[in-house]
Amino acid sequence: MKLNKKLLMVLLSMTTALFLTACTGEEEKSSNENHNSHGNMEHSGSGDLPEGLQEAANPAYKVGSKAIITDDHMPGMKGAEATIVGAYDTVVYSLSYDPTNGGDRVEQHKWVIHEELLEAGDEPLKPGDEATINTDHMEGMHGAKAVIDTAEEMTVYMVDFTPTDGSEKVTNHQWVTEDELSPAK
Repeated sequence: MKLNKKLLMVLLSMTTALFLTACTGEEEKSSNENHNSHGNMEHSGSGDLPEGLQEAANPAYKVGSKAIITDDHMPGMKGAEATIVGAYDTVVYSLSYDPTNGGDRVEQHKWVIHEELLEAGDEPLKPGDEATINTDHMEGMHGAKAVIDTAEEMTVYMVDFTPTDGSEKVTNHQWVTEDELSPAK
């Protein structure tokens, strides 16, 4: 009888430890993904552009030039050398939304441009406005209802880069803003 109680206590302790470890790992993973908001991002893109997007007349970084990415809104991005594939003048939004696939809410996703919002009209949206996302940078994004967090008219860039963390080369990444780039040395 004493052996069964000891065995039961050992099994209960091990089960509890495993459960707590699993829960802690999930919370940490979920927290990191929400903070990053790019946990399941489609890093490479087809290069297809939304209808109505206008090429920038005088971008700071010309198509074909090199620049260093100074932001880290996804792993391996900060410090990577980018090749400019396209430069476009538009309104750039960070926004928050609940994914259509039932995932955790994404807060302040960077970046969605005006032309990637469904029936957004001609005028820029303002923080607090609601819109429907008409692009799929991330799983569960297309068709999601979003709230605009920030809105700014500026030049955005489509870039190719090799992440600094050694992962696979990213092509036609949409979008990097001008203030997230610095001249390549």
